Amino acid sequence: MSEKQPTNPNRRTPFSDAFRSFIPQGWAPYDTTPLTRLPAAEAARARRAAISAQFPGERLVVPAGGFKVRSNDSDYRFRPHSAFAHLSGLGTDREPDAVLVLEPVPAGSADEPGVDGGHRATLFFMPRAPREAEQFYADARYGEMWVGQRESLEEMHQLTGLDCAPSGELAESLAKEADTVRVRVLRDADADVTAQVDSIRAAATGTQTTGEQSAEERREAELAADAELATALSELRLVKDAFEVQQLREACEATARGFEAVVADLPEALRRGRGERWVEGVFGLHARHAGNAVGYDTIAASGDHACTLHWIRNDGDLREGDLLLLDAGVELDTLYTADVTRTLPVSGRFSEAQRRVYEAVLEAQEAAMAVIRPGVAFAEVHRAAITVIATRLEEWGLLPVSAEESLSEEGGQHRRWMVHNTSHHLGLDVHDCARARTENYRDGVLAEGMVITVEPGLYFKSTDLLVPEELRGIGVRIEDDVLVTADGYENLSAMLPRTPDDVEAWMAPLLGR
Repeated sequence: MSEKQPTNPNRRTPFSDAFRSFIPQGWAPYDTTPLTRLPAAEAARARRAAISAQFPGERLVVPAGGFKVRSNDSDYRFRPHSAFAHLSGLGTDREPDAVLVLEPVPAGSADEPGVDGGHRATLFFMPRAPREAEQFYADARYGEMWVGQRESLEEMHQLTGLDCAPSGELAESLAKEADTVRVRVLRDADADVTAQVDSIRAAATGTQTTGEQSAEERREAELAADAELATALSELRLVKDAFEVQQLREACEATARGFEAVVADLPEALRRGRGERWVEGVFGLHARHAGNAVGYDTIAASGDHACTLHWIRNDGDLREGDLLLLDAGVELDTLYTADVTRTLPVSGRFSEAQRRVYEAVLEAQEAAMAVIRPGVAFAEVHRAAITVIATRLEEWGLLPVSAEESLSEEGGQHRRWMVHNTSHHLGLDVHDCARARTENYRDGVLAEGMVITVEPGLYFKSTDLLVPEELRGIGVRIEDDVLVTADGYENLSAMLPRTPDDVEAWMAPLLGR
């Protein structure tokens, strides 16, 4: 593995003068063929204009973030902050330590190149260094010999349509007119950039003599302003544009192909042992090949493990007669991810008890989908699903009270067997728009262009003595990604079967039966 810690003497060998003079020689010139604009770049312009309209006259600082340490001097693969990706159009592995700055422009500048709404967007990043520079051969984070050929300023402009500047000019840009221009920063994206902004603010307020605010009050106001930016950037993603919808549709299609590959390899997963890991690996292979990677850690839960909601250890065996709960999604190179769950009989056919639980969950999911349309409360989707769940639990004699009582604010007993909510927003993040205000998310209403999951479940742990023995160890969840349309919804992941009969019919040829 490469390293980015220059202080580790055991991992660095000094470069001789002879090497330094030799290394720049004999390289072919860089290809100057113009680069094709990134797929998300055009859509990103409209998003920048939308956020510009919310903060006129203010400088907005949106970092991509940097590498996260995995262990010692080895990093996790880089993924930019979702807000940065949303506004820049940059996706896979781009662009560590970059910062997008939206600089307010005078009125009447809207038609100028590079101006989106009332702001000019500039991408500050580390461009490709010349081959005679030490960075070319010695920098494990940016050096071409370590991480591959990087873009020049002009090439990055071609890819994104953004004005581009080297990272070294960021500090001067942030400090410009800091005593008169209000600055907001996305605080959680990059601690170093946030600290830089805070330092500039402190220096600027130190030159002011109004005395109207104490230092503590100014600090609270700055934090509140930054929080407002984070919320606005999150809420900007609540309604997806046409590009985003198409990306999510493609992510679902790629995910469906991954599920098919898993089913086809179930016999091998059974044969090898530790089959949950085999399932995870097969899906991960397809996710990495079709897109960037998995959008979140795959849940490959067999048997009683399916009753653990976030089972990502995936170290168990698959057994004939058990169910496999597979919750997985492909993240595309643009970073949009699917989030789909299917509960599959490992043998290819449901038992009577498994089918009974499965059909109850499917009924709950269909009830939830039936209410989806613009203007409906987001919470109504969950209410529709959980009403079915509570009713079936009452019919099976599991609830200590009536379904109606359990569904009341004073009840909740049904949550023993479905403790999670039915839906969340989906997009660049698997749990997208998390910083949105409660009144616009949990207490909000559905709007055309929103994409949410619908994922009811029932989980009967093997240790649950309130459950009949034949149901113990059965966990079922069915999850689809749903687009709110003008008059209802579209199930983006409908290419994967949902009814038990269709699941069995789909699995049979894949299993060679």
